[in-house]
Amino acid sequence: MAHSSMQTVAKEFPVETGVDRKDRRELAKMLTQIVGSSHVLYAKIRGVHWNVVGPAFYSLHKMTEEQYEDLNTAIDDMAERIRAIGFSAPTGLNDMMENSVISDQTELLATNDMVTDLIEDHEKMARLIRDGVTAAEEVEDVKTADLLTERIGVHEEAIWMLRATAS
Repeated sequence: MAHSSMQTVAKEFPVETGVDRKDRRELAKMLTQIVGSSHVLYAKIRGVHWNVVGPAFYSLHKMTEEQYEDLNTAIDDMAERIRAIGFSAPTGLNDMMENSVISDQTELLATNDMVTDLIEDHEKMARLIRDGVTAAEEVEDVKTADLLTERIGVHEEAIWMLRATAS
């Protein structure tokens, strides 16, 4: 007989902390889009990290490592926030890609083109997350708004550093 705890599935659970279910559901959808987008960006940054060449190799190699390590932690925090507000987090690569505003990297680009692409992706992330902050603030989910607000700054700093390195 299989142990019953191994057969459980992460379902929605009731949360009575002051934000209505329908509002939490919408925030979970927004967070799922942010997690999916972050996951695709994480993969693209790793690709740049592995494939960067040229005079800026060392700085871009180190910078992209810092970026993907930060994103790895952030993805976990945001997925756990989805669970904390009562819903299931995305599962698997298809789920991540379907919920992403970031396009997958399908071919190897020149280093400057990879950097330009990452700049545009970080800009997309900042805009998406800004929408998430607005949605969270509208329903007074200050914890989600706070978590996401910090992420905007991280993406804006990444944009600045990538632009400065590329110029």
